[in-house]
Amino acid sequence: MAELLRLLLRVAEKAANVARVCRQEALLFQLLVQEKTGDDKNKKFVQDFKTLADVVIQEMIRHDVGAQFPEMADFIHGEESNKFENGLGESVIVTVCGTEEETAALLATVLDGDRTAASLLARAIHQNPATTDASTEALTVPLSPSELGIWIDPIDATSQYIEGREEVLEEGHLFPSGLHCALVLIGVYLRSTGEPVMGVINQPFNYKDPSNGRWKGKHFWGVSCGNINICSLSRPKCGSEKGGGLSAVLSSSEKQVVKESLTSLCGPEKLMYASGAGYKILCVIQGLADVYVLSEGSTFKWDSCAPHALLRALGGGVVDLSKSLQSASEAQEGQAELTYHQSQTECKGADRWANQGGLVAYRDCSQLHSILTALKGKLL
Repeated sequence: MAELLRLLLRVAEKAANVARVCRQEALLFQLLVQEKTGDDKNKKFVQDFKTLADVVIQEMIRHDVGAQFPEMADFIHGEESNKFENGLGESVIVTVCGTEEETAALLATVLDGDRTAASLLARAIHQNPATTDASTEALTVPLSPSELGIWIDPIDATSQYIEGREEVLEEGHLFPSGLHCALVLIGVYLRSTGEPVMGVINQPFNYKDPSNGRWKGKHFWGVSCGNINICSLSRPKCGSEKGGGLSAVLSSSEKQVVKESLTSLCGPEKLMYASGAGYKILCVIQGLADVYVLSEGSTFKWDSCAPHALLRALGGGVVDLSKSLQSASEAQEGQAELTYHQSQTECKGADRWANQGGLVAYRDCSQLHSILTALKGKLL
């Protein structure tokens, strides 16, 4: 299990490097932000390079994990399809090849023959950053890779990644938008129960080095399995422990009734807004907010699996909001924890993996109870 965690930390850093390269290399950045029109409109790859960047990261993680743990290869799921059509109408399956040259050649067919862009991207894919975390060395968890599955969100908060607004992060502060909201999320779950047992979050744009203008990232990880609960972050103090009231982070598009109910509970100064589902849960993990509430089914398993594992390691969790509101008593609330092994068979496409009942991410059960009490009868 420690070996798997170290691998996921390494591939998450590789993914972060790809995300940074796509913004820092002028040629790739132009592809990232431009929108084709007219005769070029049907050239899906160049028009939607952001999707290619997502897929490249996803397939790189799938390749590296599958190579080291082949028994997991069929249980590595991602947000994106890796099948595309280039400007010549050719169908191309994007994969990571054995060598940098082979990957570059494949990507060139995707990018309508742009070998320079393909080579830049392939070089980032095949680099092996040295990512070590001494605290993972002694980790022992009685789980086999054959019991596990993985959810990948290659770039969560893609719109913030593309827009690229640069905010300077300040300790103890939540920022509503910007490059820092874009995260690489890798979550591991038990195939038998769907419980999230390990999560890795990489924030590629955490700090900009003033000496060279290059971005540096930050990683977070957690393991929650039985009596073993370990996180790279210590448990932050709750609002009540800090002498303040409950604080919540929401999407700016949240329902008005939720905003009003939580304003009454928390106070207007304790109600905050931010972009990206993964980032909002990370804010709860870091203690920048006590809870994240979402009433819509607009997040997916790949958004929540990784940060859910970190919250479990800290004594919290992520519940289905709708199911929790329907529970008869507080004692039943734990039964509504999100799981990651079963699809909604009545739905199609990505909606099969949606967190359809909304969610509440929390660090403390008493805070979860306060949220559910405030919303009881308001959404049903």
